[in-house]
Parts: sequence; structure tokens; C-alpha cells
Amino acid sequence: MTEHRLLWTPSHDRIANATMTRFTRHVEAKTGQAFADYAALHRWSIDNLDDFWRAVWSFCDVIGDGPGERIVIDRDKMPGARFFPDAKINFAENLLRAGKTPETADALVFWGEDQVKRRMSRRQLADAVSRMQQALEAVGVRRGDRVAAVIANMPEAIVGMLATSSLGAIWSSCSPDFGVQGILDRFGQIEPTVLIAVDGYHYNAKAIDVRDKIAEVGARLPTVRRVVVVPYLAASPDVAAMDKAVTWPDFVAPFDAKQVRFERVPFNHPLYILYSSGTTGVPKCIVHSGGGVLVQHLKEEHLHCDVNEGDRLFYFTTCGWMMWNWLASGLASGATLLLYDGSPFLHGGKILWELAAAEKMTHFGTSAKYIDAQKKIELQPMGQFDLSALRSVLSTGSPLAPESFDYVYAAVKSDVCLTSMSGGTDLCASFVGGSPTLPVWRGEIQCKLLGMSVEAFDDEGRPLPPGSGQRGELVCTRPFPSMPLGFWNDPGDAKYLAAYYERFPGVWCHGDYIEVTAHGGTIIYGRSDAVLNPGGVRIGTAEIYRQVEQLDEVVESLVIGQEWDNDVRVVLFVRLREGLVLDAPLVDRIKKHIRTNTTPRHVPAKVLQVADIPRTKSNKIVELAVRNIVHGRPVKNVEALANPEALEHFRDRSELKS
Repeated sequence: MTEHRLLWTPSHDRIANATMTRFTRHVEAKTGQAFADYAALHRWSIDNLDDFWRAVWSFCDVIGDGPGERIVIDRDKMPGARFFPDAKINFAENLLRAGKTPETADALVFWGEDQVKRRMSRRQLADAVSRMQQALEAVGVRRGDRVAAVIANMPEAIVGMLATSSLGAIWSSCSPDFGVQGILDRFGQIEPTVLIAVDGYHYNAKAIDVRDKIAEVGARLPTVRRVVVVPYLAASPDVAAMDKAVTWPDFVAPFDAKQVRFERVPFNHPLYILYSSGTTGVPKCIVHSGGGVLVQHLKEEHLHCDVNEGDRLFYFTTCGWMMWNWLASGLASGATLLLYDGSPFLHGGKILWELAAAEKMTHFGTSAKYIDAQKKIELQPMGQFDLSALRSVLSTGSPLAPESFDYVYAAVKSDVCLTSMSGGTDLCASFVGGSPTLPVWRGEIQCKLLGMSVEAFDDEGRPLPPGSGQRGELVCTRPFPSMPLGFWNDPGDAKYLAAYYERFPGVWCHGDYIEVTAHGGTIIYGRSDAVLNPGGVRIGTAEIYRQVEQLDEVVESLVIGQEWDNDVRVVLFVRLREGLVLDAPLVDRIKKHIRTNTTPRHVPAKVLQVADIPRTKSNKIVELAVRNIVHGRPVKNVEALANPEALEHFRDRSELKS
């Protein structure tokens, strides 16, 4: 049983100076109401969606033509509600806004492991965006076109995204450790006009050249007019063998920096395409609006995370995770972005703390798995690094174990707001998270975020009482601005509706298993569906199946996530051709094939042979039933299986006990 002990209480000064407190006073002045506590403010925010989101627009000084008279239309439709229907904005204009910080101050600081270190001032960032904007226009990129990037978390990723969005075009990115098929499964659906890609990347002190991979991807994307190669491993990478390729410096060389032109587009115009995990096939292309992302991220970062002008914001992420998009939005709050690409375990696990100390980091964002790994190696950043500027530790990706809460306060900093967050790619934002005005309880996410009507539903769609200890489905019962516009190429929104609204019509069902606590916080117990989540990275089973079953020896396979050591490890079961036995060379070949064509995170921790794989009468394999068997849980609805006896091949496997 988790001990829900109070670990941190904000000081009077911390509360008084918090952006959340200033926002509360702003709302009180506008409405004439007084809010006794955060719970009262939250209740008002979901009961008065128009007034709340209008207050976010005005308090956060959103730049644009708006907000307009209408804030939310069709509010009773979910999906279907639309926010700020009369407003126009440009996302890049809001991120490149002039503030009190001098133009010479850092906008971006980049460490590529310990190999590359660069800085870009606010003026240099704006100039780089201007030159890239002109270069993209010159090859015909227009409003609504897609620019895709296979890129490291480096300044060019931010520049490329801002230049793309300045034109009203749509940005989509993934990390360079993806295999060819993994990239094509994503970008092949959205038909990009331009492909931006690094020449390679650094990981664990190794240089990994990806030019051959990029050449193949570019050749197999017929709509791409230009492949722009970003120098990272080499100052002047050789791209002569690539069709339609040019280096980034040569691409922007013809253009001098000038004032960036911002094309204001409707609030609900597409900005990003992000990708689902690919559980049931190729990944779904989730389309997010510029306005929805902007106001959600301003609310989360400026109010809930207390990110302000002059702060130095860091999140350990790749460009294939929505936390990169979240990090980029920190520019809109006036923060300097601290970018890191590579292994977080370099220098004996100290590299990110070295960055924190050297750059006076105010917000340290990472995954729950990273914090757990630091705990296991017994690193003590508190005694080794100057973390005097650090005010917040941010965590997401998977549930943060109570012991990891303990570790942060004992080994990182005792006076810090530990903000565990949960949301996802689906909304490019969070449902639950933190506030610097609230206490931190061991093992709990502090609060439901403002404007997010979050509940835990039981199987019949009834809200579970806070503090009851009961667990249920995380749902959101009222609309929010970053609901996806839909999925790319999804006629009639069939896949979109099935993904979130099928179980409880008119209510967003997220697929997380949660408890609402007596403190008004939440505890997340993991995904309630079959998505794999090792180290906080969502992985779809279909992405693994497509690779494994290309091997001649494998007839079919089934993959699950096994709860293990406060995380999830990927376990792959294979049914081989008759007479074959799974041996070490075949296991190695399976793992290598998966790694080459997807990412290292997709590689299973265990590969085991089974004689049969259970399936429904409609011939669908049943991952959830197998996962329950492996964890010693009962299997519901066994009568729906065509071959329920096959479940016995997975029960009490000794290989899964170590």
C-alpha cells in the first residue's frame, strides 16, 4: 500500500509570486468572484469554459486577430465543439514574440552529448527562421503543405518548425533512430513537400551516420521536392548520392535575413501532425491545430509549471515524442530552451545534471524511467552540482513511482516542485499535472489541470468518488481546445471517433487507468489498453508484428508489456514454423531486425517460443488476455476465444520471473 505522505509544501513567497496566483487574481478582477482555493478555481474553469479560455487568451497575451465574440461553439458536442472560431493567429509569431529579454539573450542552448555545444540568441533565431522561411517558399511550400523532418533535438528542428508554421504549413517530425519502414509508415501517409533530415547523430559517444537511410526515405516519398540535410556529424556532409538533396547551409544561402512574415490563419488551422503508436496497423496521423496547441501549452507551462520570461526550460525528449512540441512552446512564455540530444546516461549518468548546473536550469523535465534509473545508480545530484536555480522537476511518460518521489526530494533538491504530468500525443497536452501553489503528496499527481473536466469512470460510465480508492478509466467530459482536428485521411472521422469516443459516447476516453485522490490529485496505474509503454515511450504492437513476421521462421507473434521493476518491459512470443526451435542466434536475428527497422526501444527484453497464439472467433489475437495471464490476473470473456486452451502456453513461464 502506497504511503501518501506530504513531501513538499510551497512557501508563502512561492505561492504569492506564482503565475497561477496572478492568474487567479486576474480572473477574480474580471468576474468579481473570489476563489478560496485551487479546487474552486478548477471548478469555475470547467463550468465556465468561455470565460476561462478568454481569460487565458488575455492573461497570456496571445498575439492574433481575436479572441472574437464567440469563444466556444457547439460546446455540447464532443467531438464537434470549436474554440475561438472567429480568431486568427500565427503560432510562430507567438513563439518569436518580443519580450523584456534582450535580443542578444539565449533563445536556444544545445548540447549534442559532449560532442557539440551551440548557442542561438533570440535575434539569431529570428534571422534563421527568416532565411528558412524564404527557402521553403522558394521551393513552393504554401499554407497547408507538409514539411517532414527526421531530425535530432537541435536548433534546426526549432527553426524548421517555426519557419514552417510561419507560412501556415504543417510540421511533422520523428527521431533519426527510426528505421526506414517506421519513417515511411508515418510520412508516407501525409505526402510532405520537403524532407528535412540530419546526416547522423551521436548516441552513447558513438557517431551514427543515417545518410543512406535518408536517401532511401527520400526516394520513396514521391511528393518530396527537396531533401534538406542538416550538418551534425560533419560540417559539410556529402549529399551527392542523394536525389533532390541539398545541405541546410546551401538551402538558405541565397537569402538574407529580414523581418519574418507571419501568415495568420484560423485558430483551428492545422499546425502539427503527430502519430499514434500503431497498435492496429500503421500509425494514425493525429492533426493538431495551432491555436489549440498554443493556448493549452501557455496554460500548462506559464500557469501550471510557472515558466516565465528568463527561465531556462529543459525536457529530455526526441523529436518523435510530443514533449518536443511541448518544449518548443516554452518560447511563448519567454523561456530559453535547453536542448539535449543523445544518451542521458553519458558521464556515468551525470551529463544532464552537468547541463543543469552549467546553464542554471530552472525546470528539469524528463521521464519517470530516467528518475528511476538515477535512483538505481544512487546518483546524488544535490551534493555534486549547483542546482540553486532549479525550481521544478517535471516528469511524464509513465507513472512516477512513489520511491522516485522520495529520491527527488532526498537526492536532487528538497525545495522543488515535483510536477508529474499525464496526457499524451492524442491531445498534445496534459489532463493532469502540477501547480507551484499546491503541495506534493508522495506518489500523486497534484491536480486536474484548469479547463480539463477529468473524471475516473467505472465500466458503466459513472464517475468514481474522489478519495474512494477506486480506479477507473481516465475520461474528459467537456471539450478542450487541443482536441485533435481529426486523423489525416480518415473519411467520416471513423478512426478518430473509434479511438476516443466509442466507449463512452460524447466523452473522451483516454485509455489510462486512474484513481482520483482525496487531495484532488490523481494516481495513474498505466494504460488500460494494449499499447506498450517501456520507459514511458508508447509503442504499438503492430509496429513490432510487421517486422517480426517478415522473418521466414516466424509464423505469427504476440507482444505484450510485462510490468517489471517499476516499469514495463516488452515481451515477444513467437510461433515458429513446424519443427523449428527458438535458439540464441534466432533470438539475436529477431532483435536485430526489429532494431534496424523501428527503434531500439521496440526491441523486446524477452523473446519466447509458444506452440499456439489465442485469438477471437473473428481471428484477432488477444494481447490483453495474454497480458492478464502473464500477470496472474483473470481473463474476462474467455468464451469469445476460438482457442482458449492456447492461453495455457503463457501461464507461469519461468523465463518471465527474472
